Amino acid sequence: MSIQLSQSLLVGVCLFSSSWLYAAVKEYHLNIDEQTVNITGKPLKRITVNGQFPAPLLEFEEGDEAVIHVHNKLKNQDSSIHWHGLLLPGLMDGVPGFNQFKGIKPQSDFIYRFKVRQNGTYWYHAHSKGQEQDGLYGALVIYPKDKKPVAIHEQTERDYVVMLSDFHESTSDQIMKNLKKSAEYYQNERETVADVLKQVKRDGLKSTWQDRSMWNQMRMLKTDLSDVTGYTFLMNGKTPEQNWTGMFKPNEKVRLRFVNASAMSFYDVNIPNLKMTVVSADGQLVQPVVVDEFRIGTAETYDVVVEPKADHYQIEAESIDRSGFAIGTLHNEALAQAHVMHMPKARPRALLTMEDMGHGSSDDHGKMDHKQMNPSQMDHGQMDHSMMKHDSALMDRTKMRHTEVTDHSQHQANSDSRPQQQMDHSAHAAAKPTVDDQEQPVYGWANASTPAGHKALQYSDLKSLAPQKDIRPAERELEVRLGGTMERYIWTINGKKFTEVEPLQVKYGERIRLKFINDSMMAHPMHLHGMFMQLENGQSSSDMPNKHTLIVPPGKTVTALLTADELGEWAIHCHLLYHMSSGMMSKMIVANVDGNQAATTPSSPSPAKQGDSHAQH
Repeated sequence: MSIQLSQSLLVGVCLFSSSWLYAAVKEYHLNIDEQTVNITGKPLKRITVNGQFPAPLLEFEEGDEAVIHVHNKLKNQDSSIHWHGLLLPGLMDGVPGFNQFKGIKPQSDFIYRFKVRQNGTYWYHAHSKGQEQDGLYGALVIYPKDKKPVAIHEQTERDYVVMLSDFHESTSDQIMKNLKKSAEYYQNERETVADVLKQVKRDGLKSTWQDRSMWNQMRMLKTDLSDVTGYTFLMNGKTPEQNWTGMFKPNEKVRLRFVNASAMSFYDVNIPNLKMTVVSADGQLVQPVVVDEFRIGTAETYDVVVEPKADHYQIEAESIDRSGFAIGTLHNEALAQAHVMHMPKARPRALLTMEDMGHGSSDDHGKMDHKQMNPSQMDHGQMDHSMMKHDSALMDRTKMRHTEVTDHSQHQANSDSRPQQQMDHSAHAAAKPTVDDQEQPVYGWANASTPAGHKALQYSDLKSLAPQKDIRPAERELEVRLGGTMERYIWTINGKKFTEVEPLQVKYGERIRLKFINDSMMAHPMHLHGMFMQLENGQSSSDMPNKHTLIVPPGKTVTALLTADELGEWAIHCHLLYHMSSGMMSKMIVANVDGNQAATTPSSPSPAKQGDSHAQH
């Protein structure tokens, strides 16, 4: 396979070289270094790029030839840069150990060269140890050729990147050491005795005892929504108090390019009193969807268009564990006085349920909508319960009385995983939270406590703007099981960590189904390098949206179709940094195979490129 892959890469380089003569060259120099930054009032050593934290915005036009000189000025660390979501030769993808890329040694340089084959909102980050957490990340925007709008809904007067990230006062190395000491090291939002007493009052002593015993037996917490806490959430590198601001004139159309460049954080995003029209997901254009809010997973991007009418609005991105906000402002440029940031009230923190654990739902969840769930089809026969040490005698779900559960079934994936599945990725709640101490708790990972009457974006809302060119059914299915062992903080794919797992072998041009089965209680944003997947979200084959990152909720199954149209070795991994670093990563090899012979050119015409100009429209 290595000889075959080397030949394929050589062909790719030759094709790349021949195209080089016909395009404009856009060149950057990026200097990776370590400097003192002061984000939270405490000077700390962190990674900077060209002296900036986070790294600078890079801009291209579709068709450009990108030439990016990366200079690693770190004293004792190899480094790298991965161009997240970009279609490019494998050697340029920037993952050490893949496609013969060895990383960038200290005090050394590497030149990334590739043709820009798409447009949209993307980002870049290190793929070396924890450098992504420590500051090596930045936004990357590719404009349509000549910067002409490619669809009427994209004609905007203002264009802003809104990059969300999570800053920690501990280094990535220290965070990993702490997680290895105890997976619960950062679980500082546990339920208290007062919470237990409230549950007894609400559900009765017997039901509470059974519920608590069940979770104790599994050695898990209902509040395990995030592995790491203690973050300060940033918007374009600024804290809420620093209040990043984008200016506008009333009635202008403003594009906001949301990028979740966090290491470990999901956010629920809204702009109070201002509707957002989602026009792009993961850099790929979708049919417009008007929403009040959306949940954005780590490594995802969404473009929205807004039309401000008032003088100012506050952009609010709340972490799903409700530990804080990234906040910024949209402000009328005609007004001299800037808008003063106010800290919103946190929404209720959701509690995990047995449904999130893949054990189905309680019979007493009378208010839940199960129209999208078929528990009888849930495949638990091969589930890895190594992290769920439980006594089945304690799991009498018929006695669980979560009477005020909101409709979070809209956020679940049909476990049959065929095109009719509805994997929706935010949910409507019954009512806006209040300060009433007797307020019923919020249940379910997907429950965002969206106010009644508001629209939250669902995965099933996403529909490609232009028809997919390859609508062949899958020739075969590749199963990707997500699991782990919390006691040792090891995360796995198909029961093995990265150093042990066998690569996924795919023939060039093959049409496959990727079936992501989450056997764990954590959500995993699964990212595939080098190619776009078509999410099976209930749309027809021609309308499925392209995604490079898919959120797989706890205990759920999500599927996508893939045309293997890019030769090379491609990483497939959870984009939660410490999950990937602890083993949740694999390699997908796409190569020409003709019997036992290696071919240097495609044996048949290349299939439709799912992320090329077709996807950019």
